[in-house]
Amino acid sequence: MKTVLFLCTGNYYRSRFAEYLFNHLATQQSLKWKAESRGLRPSTRNAGPISFHAVDGLNRLEITGFEDRLPIQLSDSDLTAATHIVAVHEEEHLPMMQQLFPDWIAKTEFWGVADIEFREPADALAELEQEVRKLVERLNDQQALP
Repeated sequence: MKTVLFLCTGNYYRSRFAEYLFNHLATQQSLKWKAESRGLRPSTRNAGPISFHAVDGLNRLEITGFEDRLPIQLSDSDLTAATHIVAVHEEEHLPMMQQLFPDWIAKTEFWGVADIEFREPADALAELEQEVRKLVERLNDQQALP
């Protein structure tokens, strides 16, 4: 089983939504991949283990049964274990990667899904859903190759 690792700042909102959506779609499509997510700088100031925006977005898609765990700090071992790495917002996460994990930048795919301070959650989650669906499609196409 291959692993895609979704990264965001806090592992509370965007990366968690992407992780659970990816796993839901991968199961539906018998994709031999699973997703995990981590945060570059998780905060202890969050209300609960996962953003209510992420939960609302998952509920809207009728995705249930996801793990209600606390955010997890990214480590080198997480990056080493991943087959594919996605940071959900290049402008925000590239500087963090340069500071914390510079050797992994070339191996990371960067998306453009901004955080809640810059983008309405419904819009951000819709864009994130589109990006995750495109990634699943790409991986599914690769899996189908001989």
